Amino acid sequence: MSQHTKIRKIGNSLGVILPKETLAEMNVEEGQALYITKADDGSLRLAPSDEDFEKSMKVFEGLNRRYRNALNELAK
Repeated sequence: MSQHTKIRKIGNSLGVILPKETLAEMNVEEGQALYITKADDGSLRLAPSDEDFEKSMKVFEGLNRRYRNALNELAK
């Protein structure tokens, strides 16, 4: 899928308006968070947020802080 869009001024910021076909294909709707990641080749990737993943990451961050020294030793 390849679509064309432009960067537009929205208030004091710049933004990109995604076509409704793109939003439907991504299965996202207004107000939902998107993640932007940069690939090794410099391209950007948009991905919808995943609530289960976010919860898992919060648990990991808490455990990572708590057991930081033990995890560092295990990583050796």
